[in-house]
Amino acid sequence: MIDTGRVPLHRTIWRWHFYAGLFVIPFILLLSVTGAAYLFKPDLDRWQERAWRGLPTVGVVDADAQVAAARADFPGASFHHYRIPEAPGDAAIVHLGLSNGTMRDVAVSPQGRVIGSADPDQRISAWLSRIHGSLLIGRAGSLLVELAASWAIVMILTGLTLWWPRGRGAAGVIWPRLSLGGRTALRDLHAVTGFWVSGLALVLLFTALPWTDVWASGFRAVRAEMGWVSGVQDWKGGGADEHAAHDHGAMAMADHSGHAAAPAVPLARIVALARAEHMPAPAIVQPPGAPNLFGPPNGETWTLTTQTQNRPQVRKISYDPATGAEVARSGFADKHVIDRVVNIGIAWHEGQLFGRINQLIGALTALALFTLAVSGFLMWRRRKPEDALGAPPATRDPARLRGVAAIILILAALLPLLAASLILLWIAERLVLPRLPRAARWLGVARGAG
Repeated sequence: MIDTGRVPLHRTIWRWHFYAGLFVIPFILLLSVTGAAYLFKPDLDRWQERAWRGLPTVGVVDADAQVAAARADFPGASFHHYRIPEAPGDAAIVHLGLSNGTMRDVAVSPQGRVIGSADPDQRISAWLSRIHGSLLIGRAGSLLVELAASWAIVMILTGLTLWWPRGRGAAGVIWPRLSLGGRTALRDLHAVTGFWVSGLALVLLFTALPWTDVWASGFRAVRAEMGWVSGVQDWKGGGADEHAAHDHGAMAMADHSGHAAAPAVPLARIVALARAEHMPAPAIVQPPGAPNLFGPPNGETWTLTTQTQNRPQVRKISYDPATGAEVARSGFADKHVIDRVVNIGIAWHEGQLFGRINQLIGALTALALFTLAVSGFLMWRRRKPEDALGAPPATRDPARLRGVAAIILILAALLPLLAASLILLWIAERLVLPRLPRAARWLGVARGAG
């Protein structure tokens, strides 16, 4: 029996779930596919570099000769970093900034011969990242993704409320009754999948927030105000200069021709020191003054670090360019606790915190979200009337809506774009739709409904 006292509240939650779901379905479909693929970024990058691996190891040259060969093929280019080969037969990757403002990863064989090059922005993983983060349309796309993530949180929380058993058995709650077929099987598939994936989905959504625009900018300001900042922010989002590595002006030690003044200690010696550190791949060595992806250019030292996505393993070691002596060392434990939490979340989000297990969990989460989106769309199409959107009827019982309003206000305070969209929706419902009665009836927001 339905508790008639709960009907207005249930109807309101269902209504929020409906509108949130309808808005985010296209985003979930796209972001699930691109996100699942991006989980395997290291594998994709290795596959694209397959021709640069397993090369002969007879007649090898040192790292300085490899860099010289790369720069000879790209006159005027500035040397940004040297990626240490993972295996003896792998090519070294020399990362150059070209005079036209683009970047180039130049593959140099162990014998010092250039065997290929690639624009890092045109890698499959980079393309997936741009779709996933900004829909290939820049800041407008990143704002849309952030808005969709905010509403996806609403969708999941309201979905869990609708799923809540309230005395029902496990069938249709813990496992779907697919044998019943039709609407019941579809509804169970949607509800049960939502229950099992909700926790992981919320983790994915919240760990994505530091990469966003508006939310991350606020978070950045709070960190600065509270004194939670220790060093340069090392993730994109919130106004971090994610294009710092694309600043191809002269480096601190470069002359106007783009050729850097050589440090007294050659790169080969730093690479030898770096190998003894067993830095996680891809390990890179940056010359003095080289631009960094985040923050100011590299200091007046040789710097060894790693581009691994498993951020708790990231370390940085600096060497004196005149003597080769170690002058500084920092690691994950030296970061502020807030930065450590954020970086652990990012490593989980990218599927690299626990290797293959993390990738598998991420892929299953993406598959479940894709299933939710498809099943939700099919449920809507089955019940949608010909002449209306098919939104659940609204309730006009204010006393029953205080709990929902409080939850929405809390979410809006935590998610700025959600708050902004709620204000716009309120304005549209109060000021615009009354002048468009046919549109209001189609959307299910006509006054007197419910």
